[in-house]
Amino acid sequence: MTHLERLMSSLTDICDCGIINDTVNRRYFTGMKSSDGTLVVFKDAAYLIIDFRYIEKARQTAKGCEVILQDRLYHQINELIKKHDAKTACVNTEFCTVEQFNTMKCALKAQVSSDNAFTKAIRNIRMVKTQDEIDLMIQAQRIAEKGFEHMLDFVKVGKTEREIQLELDYYMLNNGAEELSFDTIALSGSNTSLPHGVPSDKAVKQGEFVLLDFGAVVGGYHSDMTRTFCVGEPSEKMRKVYDIVLSAQLAALDAVKAGMSGKELDGVARDIIADAGFGSNFGHSLGHGVGMEIHEMPYASPSKDNILLENSIVTVEPGIYIEGEFGVRIEDFVVVKNDGCENMTKAEKKLIIV
Repeated sequence: MTHLERLMSSLTDICDCGIINDTVNRRYFTGMKSSDGTLVVFKDAAYLIIDFRYIEKARQTAKGCEVILQDRLYHQINELIKKHDAKTACVNTEFCTVEQFNTMKCALKAQVSSDNAFTKAIRNIRMVKTQDEIDLMIQAQRIAEKGFEHMLDFVKVGKTEREIQLELDYYMLNNGAEELSFDTIALSGSNTSLPHGVPSDKAVKQGEFVLLDFGAVVGGYHSDMTRTFCVGEPSEKMRKVYDIVLSAQLAALDAVKAGMSGKELDGVARDIIADAGFGSNFGHSLGHGVGMEIHEMPYASPSKDNILLENSIVTVEPGIYIEGEFGVRIEDFVVVKNDGCENMTKAEKKLIIV
């Protein structure tokens, strides 16, 4: 069953018609990448209404749906609503603006609802990955890992964070990435204590950590990894903190399995860091889902009871951040399995000194 067929099937318990107008889900369900367009889904059929700029490509690319040239959008949706005798329509509340929702309520000849059930159905379908989706993320990850290997030769004393960021970005884009997963984080020295710091003109100094958080996109699917390494010999404290983070990550990787909650998984790593005396220095969640978005379901967080399902994807990225000194984060991302996990990240995790 395709993604779109699963969505059509899910409408039985939700509404007669589902409307999707965001870029990510439109591509996910139809295979068509565009900046605009509306996917209208019924229990027995689906339609992609799209304007002249994309019509030729859509007719060649869109799968599982009838492609319609957009003329008068809401009139066209109403014609489809009439054709399928739909009485209720749901919108994807995660992306639909208040203005768009109010316009639809006034324009459509069906009872338009913002019931989150439709949005939850979309999230649940996207959370469990097919092997094709996993293969694309592995391809993206291999590009990122080659980029990391390249950076170990590139980074040296005197290189600025911005120079490091630009070199890594260029390498990934020049070696198969269709785009970057997100704005690359490249930090050094005391800036590594900023979990999501922005690369600056600060130059790398001898004996400093360098933290890289980055990813590539292939076929619309993201990779995500973080590595922390040292330029020159680290201090004893730096080695100690690195070892604690690595121990926490390895324990969490060993614990991952389908059926556990995100909160339970987070706790495995968090308890190790807290017992080592750095609990207050680990202020973000352990992980998040990855797919066509860099952050999606499921989450591994102290506040999330969501259950990890087989073939869902989750990052495992504990960290310790000491303000004014340094920070360490190590991140892999894995496929959740019933008896453990498949780690898609193959890059070295022992403390690397360049």
